[in-house]
Amino acid sequence: MQLRYVFTELSNGLRRNLTMHLAVVLTLFVSLALAGTGIMLQRQAALTEDTLGSELQILVNLCTENDPSKNPNCAGGEVTDAQRDRIEGAFDDSPEVASFDFQSKEEGYDKAKEILPAEVFAGPNPVVTVDNWPAAYWVTLADPTKADGVISAVQGLDGVSSIKDQREALGQIFGIMQALRVGSWIGSGVLLLAALLLVANTIRLAALARRREIAIMRLVGASTLYITLPFLLEALVTAAVGVALAGAALAGFQYFAIETGMAEIVTFLPWIDWNDWTQAMIGLWPPGIALLGPALTVIPTLLLTRKYIKV
Repeated sequence: MQLRYVFTELSNGLRRNLTMHLAVVLTLFVSLALAGTGIMLQRQAALTEDTLGSELQILVNLCTENDPSKNPNCAGGEVTDAQRDRIEGAFDDSPEVASFDFQSKEEGYDKAKEILPAEVFAGPNPVVTVDNWPAAYWVTLADPTKADGVISAVQGLDGVSSIKDQREALGQIFGIMQALRVGSWIGSGVLLLAALLLVANTIRLAALARRREIAIMRLVGASTLYITLPFLLEALVTAAVGVALAGAALAGFQYFAIETGMAEIVTFLPWIDWNDWTQAMIGLWPPGIALLGPALTVIPTLLLTRKYIKV
């Protein structure tokens, strides 16, 4: 196989259909950037839910030795095993509870270190320690609109310090994330469809421009791979440029919108980092844009060239 011919045809093909290739690159760029944004927002929602709970959950804090809430339920000091058994029994008896998970002091303290200022954990007499951080139950509701029954059942039990019902606030946060994520995926899907149509038109135009060369190569016994390779390389070049532009856009989103933007304004939330950007680029599921971009150009090229090179 004469590689010089292949690369010459690649250069000629890119030059002949320059405007079509630019249209494919720009469409891929915008669609992949939107898809990557959706992936990053999905990871942000998962991170937020892992730290703060979901809109289906309430947090039941248990008593500590010197409970700051001054709740009469904590008159006996640290919650006992017997008190925990009664609290869990109330959860089991409530039809509003789908499930519940116990969070130890150590687990709660580790989560707190992710969202609270470092100053409260520093020094010889830190404000927050493992000992004064309460153990808790994360209670998942069967219906996010129904929690009054389980709240009234446990709030007066010995060992219960406080109940935090963050459904309204978290519902707004997750609602915004969901709207942005779904919107980005819908926009991405529409533009990816447009990219597929542009790829098909580009292949058709390229095959028509080379129909004489293809006919001659067929007559001299050139293999299908030899004829198809320039088309595949064109598809890879356009995909590589589109992925590179989309990756740069996502890097800008991570740095300007997240790290120097929202992370400095909303300090009580954990935020995605560059590891999440890497996953949006090369992750396997959902597929990163570095995999999605070439697939969107190479696969239709392989399918359509079988039709258009039959001269």
